[in-house]
Amino acid sequence: MYTIQANESGTRSLVISEQHLQTIDRYNLFDGLCDSVGIIDEAVLDKLKMTVRSLILSSDGDKELLDLCCDVIYHNNMKAYGLRSLIQLYAKWVGQQLVPEIEG
Repeated sequence: MYTIQANESGTRSLVISEQHLQTIDRYNLFDGLCDSVGIIDEAVLDKLKMTVRSLILSSDGDKELLDLCCDVIYHNNMKAYGLRSLIQLYAKWVGQQLVPEIEG
């Protein structure tokens, strides 16, 4: 389990599970999410929400995707700052997943 900061003041946070990160990875949810400038704002969060919504409609109710939506993406605390924190956590997590493959 990981905890990310959801706002700048640090008064809100979200708990992210290994399964949430695996679901983000399986659906490549962050690929092409940001524009070339790399700014993460509310419009980027809305884009992610719409992408996830369309995936849910086409996936016949994938439980892991639904859990990610309820617990993270559509959570009341999730704002642009939280998405930025989630993307940073995901990048770190992916890096940790690659280390065993390189060593093995």
